[in-house]
Amino acid sequence: MRALIQRVIQASVTVDGEVVGAIGGGFLVLLGVTHADGPREAEWLARKVAGLRVFDDADGKMNLALADVGGAALVVSQFTLYGDARKGRRPDFLQAARPEQAEPLVDAFVDRLRGEGISVETGRLGR
Repeated sequence: MRALIQRVIQASVTVDGEVVGAIGGGFLVLLGVTHADGPREAEWLARKVAGLRVFDDADGKMNLALADVGGAALVVSQFTLYGDARKGRRPDFLQAARPEQAEPLVDAFVDRLRGEGISVETGRLGR
């Protein structure tokens, strides 16, 4: 699994003109799943994301995690994180898991984040 994380003041995802997920401050997490991933990888990565100390404490040092600042996460499945553009001009996505494999692992990641006390919103897989 790969997660591209961006600290945000607010974030939302819109599908067909409808906002399907929105948060205030916290993390926008683009989550990629590959064929070799399973529940253990989803759990490990969720714990890692929840524990990242990238928010400033009272002294201005990056020392606080998402839960410490009352932040939320917007998790968006993103197969393009496994795109390979080393050859030619058209990337291949052969390393990205098919939706039927990726969806339960994205759900497991989200469930584990929630288990860490994080408020989580999501996009829609495949949209």
